[in-house]
Amino acid sequence: MTNVDLIGADGRLVGDVAAYAAGQGRLDPGRLRPFIGKDGQSYISVYKGVGDIMSPDSYHSVPALNTNATLRRDEWKQLDDAVQGVAEQRLGGVDDLIANNLTYNLGNAMGTTVLEWHDVISGLEADLTMDGVTRANNNRPEYQHNYLPIPIIHVDYEINARVLAASRNMSNPIDTTMAERAGRSVLDKLENMLFTNTSYSFGEKDSRNKNTIYSYVNHPDRNTMGITLHWDHSGKTGKQIVDQVIAMKQMAINDYHYGPYMLYIPTNYETVLDEDYVGSNPDTAPNTTIRARILAIANIKGIKVIDTLAADNVLLVQMTSNVVRLVKGMGLQNVEWNTEGKFITKFKVMTIQVPQIRSDANGRSGIVHMA
Repeated sequence: MTNVDLIGADGRLVGDVAAYAAGQGRLDPGRLRPFIGKDGQSYISVYKGVGDIMSPDSYHSVPALNTNATLRRDEWKQLDDAVQGVAEQRLGGVDDLIANNLTYNLGNAMGTTVLEWHDVISGLEADLTMDGVTRANNNRPEYQHNYLPIPIIHVDYEINARVLAASRNMSNPIDTTMAERAGRSVLDKLENMLFTNTSYSFGEKDSRNKNTIYSYVNHPDRNTMGITLHWDHSGKTGKQIVDQVIAMKQMAINDYHYGPYMLYIPTNYETVLDEDYVGSNPDTAPNTTIRARILAIANIKGIKVIDTLAADNVLLVQMTSNVVRLVKGMGLQNVEWNTEGKFITKFKVMTIQVPQIRSDANGRSGIVHMA
């Protein structure tokens, strides 16, 4: 089960990780990763305060006071490699945000319970004069405050002490299956935050419901249009599909969003786009697929199949930071959570990341949702 924990700016908590972080005043993954040293004692890795935070040379080991470690350093590395291997797999929408540099990094993820951001309601206007001396209107920009909850996404798994001892006795690597599955579940939840009809609210909503985590398919300011003919319907033609995509693009342009765009389609439309395109003239564009014809539309940079997108739903999304970005606080991490007796040790795979769907103060959006 994948959990989404939240810490409210007013101190309210949802979930055990949120409660732990609030009680400790922070969530330091290094202190939740004790390891058994060569002398049999427990240690943790602590950042030196200088150097590349991603480099092992920037850390030194210190004794883990009042903590009994379960895993050796090399066993932690095996679990981390398994989780990072999952993280490197392509994840559709999340991968597109990273590839297009649509990310916003939090300086202190655990100290940031909500992300405050602003809409510009009005601003300075240019005046046209002949002498350049006449004083222009000094219109101040007005900012509207909005808040995005910052969640902790995590999945629990456990390692049995007998299984661990058996792997050591046989000199076999530790079984990383559960860590891999936990990592995949966390990333699936992050992907679902983009493409499923689930929202997360925490704290008081404002009049425009901006204090909520929305997806592409339920953001209140997204542009919507009805799908006049399902693409996998036996009576559809390639030209009808292309015409619908062009209509989606025009709707985005009408809302002052000019691309570049990504087109997201559900699984039931994947093979449809591999069919031959036939225009009004059957001899038009021979041996051209519907997919190739859509990609020939200006400013559509790609088409991607999203398995979690509901059937017969199509999305056109402008790939710019004023439309969507990935707020990143902490990447995927393996941590030791607690021990039940002497035989079971529980672990968590967690991350602090959230997609942020954005629109301007006038409710204009670069997302077109056809369903």
